[in-house]
Amino acid sequence: MDVNALKAEFPILHQNVNGHPLVYLDNAATSQKPRSVIEAVKRYYEWDNANVHRGVHTLGSRATDAYEGAREKVARFLNAASSREIIFNRGTTAGLNLVASGYARRVLKEGDEIVITPMEHHSNLIPWQQAAKATGATLKYIPLQPDGTISLADVEKTITPRTKLVSVAYVSNVLGTVNPIAKIAEIAHRNGAVIVVDGAQSTPHLKVDVRALDVDFYAFSGHKMCAPTGIGALYGKAELLERMEPTEYGGEMIDFVELYDSTWKEIPWKFEGGTPIIAGAVGLGAAIDFLESVGLDAIDRHEKRLVQYALDRLSSIEGITVYGPREERAGLVTFTLGDIHPHDIATVLDAEGIAIRAGHHCCQPLMRWLNVSATARASFYLYNTEQDVDRLADALIKAKEFFGYESA
Repeated sequence: MDVNALKAEFPILHQNVNGHPLVYLDNAATSQKPRSVIEAVKRYYEWDNANVHRGVHTLGSRATDAYEGAREKVARFLNAASSREIIFNRGTTAGLNLVASGYARRVLKEGDEIVITPMEHHSNLIPWQQAAKATGATLKYIPLQPDGTISLADVEKTITPRTKLVSVAYVSNVLGTVNPIAKIAEIAHRNGAVIVVDGAQSTPHLKVDVRALDVDFYAFSGHKMCAPTGIGALYGKAELLERMEPTEYGGEMIDFVELYDSTWKEIPWKFEGGTPIIAGAVGLGAAIDFLESVGLDAIDRHEKRLVQYALDRLSSIEGITVYGPREERAGLVTFTLGDIHPHDIATVLDAEGIAIRAGHHCCQPLMRWLNVSATARASFYLYNTEQDVDRLADALIKAKEFFGYESA
């Protein structure tokens, strides 16, 4: 994998920020976009822009073909059984909320259990809190090990025959933990539960096979995997989607409308009311083409090498505490530096042209478990290099000096 050649495909990376060449290390929040994706969206607006599924004119047909073609690409990318199992939406948050509202609230009852973990992003926590409140179900948590992983023994103890739904992030956006989804799915199914997976941090970096994992629902966002913002998808097994009711009503998702009643289209269209995110879907399809041309396995190997290099560099700096497992982790490093606030660290790094994320990362319960108010996070992608990590480490040493850090 020629990282420098790949980096050349991303126009935004070739600029100076505050007088320094940009080092972009905020990929867990959003990735940058290659020229092929930018051009695909531009080409759609210049040549094919029309509404889908409605017009019989040429532009409408071309727009529909591009939109539904993107759905086929997503289905192949995830190895879904059919494109009917792919619902386009705004992203992971929308997908998880659709399952919580369209499925969980309709099947859960008092005494049922929802099982999640303390490492979940708020998007995979709050919908289940609300579903539990609305139905009388109980929300339960698989405990974390000291290194931020979960043990299968604890999974076995927490999931019971009363558990009806399990929802887990494939990859933690703070700890970098890669959860054993296939094994959790097996335990959930053995107890009669369905499993929902937050794939926001896994889909851009790992080869995902929803059938091999045997997950029931899988949500992800396009903007973290080189696609435009505002587009994502929910995978769901067809038999479950058939049982679900839509949560948004209007044009496009209907079959027949009478004065006092209506019927819905087949899946997936019954969940896509209104004009869909057509240009976003076109961009997502182009992003999939780009990632497949590089190879997800190659991206995974590159990031694993890079994160181990980063762990070694940052751990050698006195005062830095790195969170999450040392081995078998995704390509991000979350850390604190003594008592310097992470926002101050991020400000100093920005002055050096280095973009990282600081805050609670939409994981406030996890921050409390870590006994911190906030952390700094450097997250990597296919265009990052060891030189980027060196720039990060050097800037952190400058931050120590700037704030007058003293060893204990």
